[in-house]
Amino acid sequence: MYFYLVKWTNAISDYVIFLKLERGLSKNSIESYKLDLKRLINYLESHKISISPLKIDENTIQQFIYSASKELNPRSQSRLISGLRSFFEYLIFEDYRETNPTDLLETPKIGRKLPDTISTQEIDLIIATIDLTHPQGERNRAMLELLYSCGLRVTELVTLQLSDLFFEEGFIRVIGKGDKQRFVPININTQKIITNYINLVRIHQKAKKGFEDTVFLNRRGNQLTRNMVFIIIKKLTIKAEIDKKISPHTFRHSFATHLLENGADLRAIQQMLGHENITTTEIYMHVDRSFLKDVLEKYHPRKK
Repeated sequence: MYFYLVKWTNAISDYVIFLKLERGLSKNSIESYKLDLKRLINYLESHKISISPLKIDENTIQQFIYSASKELNPRSQSRLISGLRSFFEYLIFEDYRETNPTDLLETPKIGRKLPDTISTQEIDLIIATIDLTHPQGERNRAMLELLYSCGLRVTELVTLQLSDLFFEEGFIRVIGKGDKQRFVPININTQKIITNYINLVRIHQKAKKGFEDTVFLNRRGNQLTRNMVFIIIKKLTIKAEIDKKISPHTFRHSFATHLLENGADLRAIQQMLGHENITTTEIYMHVDRSFLKDVLEKYHPRKK
C-alpha cells in the first residue's frame, strides 16, 4: 500500500472513533461518512494523485467534486460536500491541519423535499394484502402496523427488543439515532397484533445466539435486515396495485402527517419521531397547510 494511502486509512480510523464516541452517531451515519471518503480515495487512486489528507488542497477537492457531480444529483452532492467538510474539520480540531480545503466549495441549491405520504385507506389496503396463513404473515402485519402506529425508522424496527415492550404502561422503548432512547406510546390494537405474533409465531422460532431478545426474526432466527423490510413492503405494494414508491419511511412520514392533520401538537410529534431539532419536524407543516388555518380559527381571540 502506498504511504499516502496509509495516511488516509489511519486518519479515517481515528475519525470513525471520533464520530462514534464524541458525536454519538449511529452505525449507518458513520458508514455514510466513510463512503464519502472512500469515494475521494478512489478518485485519487484512479487519477494517480499521491497526496495525504494533511496535504490535499482546494483544487484537488474541487476537481473531485466536479467529477462526482456528473453522476450525483444536487442533494447527493450536497451530502458529499458536507461529509468531506466534517472530516477536514475533525483534522483541524485535532491540529493535523490549519485549513479546510472544502471551505470555498459551493453547496448545490436544493429544494426542500416534502415527505411522501399515503392515506389511511392505502395503508389498510397494503396490510390487507398480507397472507396471514403464510409463516411470515403475522410478523409482516405486526411490523407494518408498528411502523405506522409509532412512526419508527426501519433500523429502530429491526433492532426492537422484547424487553423494549412495555404494554401495560402503553409504551415501547425505542433506541434511535446516536443510541438516543425515547418512549413512544402504542395503541391497544397494535399491541394485540404484536402480542398475537409473539405468542403464536415467534414463540415457536429458535433465535440464533445474540438475537434471543429481538422481536422480529427471519426464518433462520436472525434479526431482519433493513433491506428485507424494504423488499417486503415493495412486494405488498405491488400486490395491492398501488402505483406509488412506498418504503418503510413512507409509513413514518404518514404517521407524522396524519397526526398533524388531526390536530396533534408539533412538539409531541417531534418527541415521538425522535427529532433532535424541531425544524426537522416542521417540514410536515408544509404537507398540509390547512392545519395552520384550523389552529388560527380555534385559538385566536378574534376567531368569532
